[in-house]
Amino acid sequence: MRYKKLIDPQTQQPYLEVDLCDTQLLRNPLLNKGMAFTRKERETFNLLALLPPAESSLHEQCLRSYETFRNKTNDLQRYVYLRDLQDSNETLFYALLSSHIEEMLPIVYTPTVGEGCQQFSHIYRHPRGLYLAYPYADQLDAILASPRFDLVKAIVVSDGERILGLGDQGAGGMGIPIGKLSLYTACAGLHPAETLPILLDTGTNNSVLLSDPLYIGWRHERIRGEEYDTFIDRFVTAIKKRFPQVLLQWEDFAKQNANRILDRYKNELCTFNDDVQGTAAVAAGTLLSALHLTRVPLGDQRIVIFGAGSAGCGIASLLVSIMVESGVEKKKAYESIYLIDSKGLLVEGATHILPFQAPFLQAKQKVAHWKRSHLNSLGLLDVVTHVKPTVLLGVSGQGQAFTEEIVKTMAAGVERPIIFPLSNPTDKSEATPHDLLAWTNDKAIVSAGSPFANVLRKGQSMRVDQTNNCYIFPGMGLGIVACAATRVTEKMFMLAAQVLAAHSPARLDPEANLLPSLPQVREVSRHVAIAVAKEAITQGLSPLSNTDNIEALIDQHIWTPEYWPYKKPLRSN
Repeated sequence: MRYKKLIDPQTQQPYLEVDLCDTQLLRNPLLNKGMAFTRKERETFNLLALLPPAESSLHEQCLRSYETFRNKTNDLQRYVYLRDLQDSNETLFYALLSSHIEEMLPIVYTPTVGEGCQQFSHIYRHPRGLYLAYPYADQLDAILASPRFDLVKAIVVSDGERILGLGDQGAGGMGIPIGKLSLYTACAGLHPAETLPILLDTGTNNSVLLSDPLYIGWRHERIRGEEYDTFIDRFVTAIKKRFPQVLLQWEDFAKQNANRILDRYKNELCTFNDDVQGTAAVAAGTLLSALHLTRVPLGDQRIVIFGAGSAGCGIASLLVSIMVESGVEKKKAYESIYLIDSKGLLVEGATHILPFQAPFLQAKQKVAHWKRSHLNSLGLLDVVTHVKPTVLLGVSGQGQAFTEEIVKTMAAGVERPIIFPLSNPTDKSEATPHDLLAWTNDKAIVSAGSPFANVLRKGQSMRVDQTNNCYIFPGMGLGIVACAATRVTEKMFMLAAQVLAAHSPARLDPEANLLPSLPQVREVSRHVAIAVAKEAITQGLSPLSNTDNIEALIDQHIWTPEYWPYKKPLRSN
C-alpha cells in the first residue's frame, strides 16, 4: 500500500505518510477523502482545482451521501450507490454504513445483495477483488504476488454456485464475498485494507447467464469432478504460499462441495465455511436465547430442521456438540434432531444421503408406524404431527413452506413453540413472522433469516429478530486475526453462540427481543473476538503465550472510519 501510519512526535497524534498525489490519490478508495482534504493537503498533494473549493467534514459528507441514498427509488439503486461509494471512498462508506446500520445492512447484504448478484453483469462498475477463473489455473501464484495484497489477513471466497436461495449466479456471486467482507469491517472493525474478496470462476450452468451478451464471467459450463477438485487444490496451495497466516472463509458453495472442501482443508490452514459453521453458530445462539424464555434445557428439546443441506446439518452438528458438552448422551442428542430434505425425513436406508448427513438418519424402526402423506416419504407435516417438536428451523430456501396447518399442529402441543424461518432472501423465507404469531395466538418465539418490518405482539410493536450471521463471523474474524490463530475449531463457534446468547435482551426481560439490535453488533463482535482469541491461545493455536492482554489487543485491531491528516514522505538525499 502507498501509505504508512505514523505518530507526530510533537502532537502525539496519528497521521498517514502518503506517497500518492493528484488523481492517483483521488482514485484510491482507501486514501481518498474527497472534499474533506484540507487546503494545505490539497496544495501538498496537487489537488487544487481537482475538487470544489469548499471543505467538508466527514459528518457533512455522510449527510450529503445519506440524502443521495434516500433519494434512490428502489433497493437495487441503493445497492449500486453504496457499492460506488465503497469503490470511491471507503472511509466515508463505512462511516455512513455504521451510522445507519439497521437501514443499510439489508442493502449491502441480504436480501438486496441477492438481486445485486443476479444483476451483477449489468451493474458492474469498478474492479474489486479477484476473479480467479479456471483458465488462469497456471497463473495463480503470479496473480497473488502483487504487493497490493501485502496487508491481506482475511479472504472470503465463493464459486457462485449456490448464492443464498437463488442458485447458480456464476461470476455474479462476487457480490457475496464483497458484501461479507464489508460486514467484517462495519460489524467488527477489521481494516478494509486487510480484506480480499475472491470469486473462483469455474463456469456456470445458469443458461440465462450463458446467453447474456453482457455476462462478465467465464462463458463455460461448470467444471466438475477431478478438474474442479484440482483447481480448488491449486487455489488453496497458492493461498497458503502467499498468505500463510490468512483467514480463509468459504461462502455459498453447493452442498455437494461445501462440506467436503471444508473437511479437506480445515487442518491445513485457518479456514471455515460460514454457511455451515457461521449459520450454525448464530442459529444456536438465537435458540439458546429463546431458551431463556421457555426455561427448558436444550437437551430436552425436540428439534425439526427443514432443509438438510450444509446449513441444516451444520446447525444440527453444533447443537449436538452443545448438548454433549452440557452432559447429554451423544446418542440421545442425535436422536432429538429430525432433518428433512426435499425427499422427506432422513431415515436409515435412504439412497440419496451425502456423507455429512449420515449421522442424522433416524432409525427405520422408530418411524415405521408413522402415518405418511406420501407412500415413500415422511414430509414436514408428518414429522411435526408425530414428533410434536418444540423447535422448528427452516433452512430450505422454500418460501412459505411453514403452512398454517403445520404451524397450528406444532403449536397445539407446545406452550411456547420456537419457530425460526431462516432462509433468505425474504421471498424464500419459510413463513412471515406476522403469520407465525397470528397462527399461534402470539405464543410463538420467532426469529427470521431475512429482515421483516415490526410486528404487533400483545398489542405492542416489536422488532423482528433477524438471525443474521453478522452477529458471529465478523467477531470470529476479528479474534482470529488479532491473535494470529492458525486454525478455526468447532469450540470457537460454540463459544461465539454462547456469547451471543449472553447478550440476549430476553435474559433480563421476557418481553424483550432475543437478539441485540444491530447498532450493538460491534459490541457483540468484540466479545466474540475476545472469547475466540482466548480459546485459540489456550489451545496452542496462536503464537501468543497468554491471554492477559487480549482485550487490549482486540481493541487495537478495531478500525474506526475517520480521516487522519496526510503528509508526504520525507525524501532522504
